[in-house]
Amino acid sequence: MEMKSVIRSLRILEAVARHQPVTVGELTKLFGLPKSTVQRTLVTLNEAGWLRANRRDTTRWEIGARVLAVRPAALQGSSLFAAARDPMIRLRDTVNETIHLSVPDALHSMVVVDRVDCDHPVRTFHTIGDTSPLHATATGHAILAHLPRPEVDEFATGTFEGYGEETITDPEELRTELQRVRERGYAVNHNQYLQGICAIAAPVLDGDGVPLAAVAVSLPDSRFEPGRLAELGQLVTETAAEITARHLR
Repeated sequence: MEMKSVIRSLRILEAVARHQPVTVGELTKLFGLPKSTVQRTLVTLNEAGWLRANRRDTTRWEIGARVLAVRPAALQGSSLFAAARDPMIRLRDTVNETIHLSVPDALHSMVVVDRVDCDHPVRTFHTIGDTSPLHATATGHAILAHLPRPEVDEFATGTFEGYGEETITDPEELRTELQRVRERGYAVNHNQYLQGICAIAAPVLDGDGVPLAAVAVSLPDSRFEPGRLAELGQLVTETAAEITARHLR
């Protein structure tokens, strides 16, 4: 019975992935199960981080960020993961700071899917699968700056959560910053999300210019030098462009 329950949960998880955002009623019809059973399974998967309620319609369910925590293993043979690994290592060797590859989880958050560590005793650290808000991170800004205007307008409604004095919480201020990111090619996070942690990021694009991921140099504020920003920005931008080119081959 316990194994059947596990298999049922996995089947429901797969169904949500295929049909998201999906309601309990739709899943009930799909599986022919009691509504209470489907609801209980959804709640359990939600508590574990595998599923979540849709941001715009909380009666509908969709895949949660936890799914992406296992993505690196699945990506080992994929073109994006393979294309990014060597350029990330070379960037780490050049700047001796931690390098992250993150992907957007719809318009909800950024998720770390790969990391190359530096050898400093004091360094930034994000576990694979860690999530962070788009409006308060360099990787998030790198993605948002290259999305179509309607998607940015959908995202930039109301005010954003503040994590410190440097966090951009006003939608118009965010739009201004995204324009700046587009013009210079990279985004900068200086204590906007986690205090004492900074990052410079650039987007990895597909053949149509749609952002697939963002690569970032992440470093403690104690080693953040404004005078090196243009240099680091160029290095990150070149790395992102190399990943894009390798991915499109």
